[in-house]
Amino acid sequence: MKPIRKAILPVAGLGTRVLPAGKATPKNLLNVFDRPILSYVVAEARAAGIEHMIFITGRGQGGIEDYFDHNVELETQLEAKKKGDILADVRADLAKPGEMSFVRQMQPLGLGHAVWCARDLVGDEPFAVILPDMLMAAEPAALRQAVDAYETVGGNIIVVEPVPESETHKYGIVAVETSETRHSRMTGMVEKPAQGTAPSNLIVSGRYILQPEIFDILGAHETGAGGEIQLTDAMVKLMATQSFHALEYDGTTYDCGDKIGLLRANVAFALRHPELGGAARAAVAGLLGED
Repeated sequence: MKPIRKAILPVAGLGTRVLPAGKATPKNLLNVFDRPILSYVVAEARAAGIEHMIFITGRGQGGIEDYFDHNVELETQLEAKKKGDILADVRADLAKPGEMSFVRQMQPLGLGHAVWCARDLVGDEPFAVILPDMLMAAEPAALRQAVDAYETVGGNIIVVEPVPESETHKYGIVAVETSETRHSRMTGMVEKPAQGTAPSNLIVSGRYILQPEIFDILGAHETGAGGEIQLTDAMVKLMATQSFHALEYDGTTYDCGDKIGLLRANVAFALRHPELGGAARAAVAGLLGED
């Protein structure tokens, strides 16, 4: 069983659900409390043992690459002013040599197309896909849980979580065999089923471990919903020849591609901050008029 060393991070989306905030700033560089969304996601990838992160970017997103590079002027000023704690925090996110690659997706042709754009950098080995919009608060990290499941059962792993039955029509839903563990063998997958027809209440949550054979399927460039190349369609085809397991991870997901989801993430991560959590709680209570 080959280890999971590489992760694809599709960040080329326009962020229409958070406009105008994402007009000039890439949506995944929007702040969640004291740092950009991508800072948390990269930390999650590192905690899972990922050695090489492949960002699939679009036009106007050079700021993502800049964020993970040195800002010599800023670092020099912090050093001169002896603000070592802030300097250490700034440098913590810097890319290690060879740790990050950036691939331009020339056209917005769907998530499946974005993943396919990384085929040559991934090569013939299993890999992770991380959707940065979905920020996950978990211990151990969500992707670490997925890697642990992969090391147990192999094949392909889809991270899932339950939602109320009334909400299943809004998401991709997996069908699974009954299991007494957190990972269950998948028997199918359906995108946004009609209300009352979902095979389960488990939604796809934005973390995947996939085998490289999926690139051959994506390479056929078959379009699905919205005229785009859908990763879900490719996974359904791969399921005919390879095992897929759904992992019900232990944690909480915040959809940062949505204005209210981004607000929830800001409050939640502020409250759990090791140093500023108490002050954040007092500030939120004050706004709500609580004593």
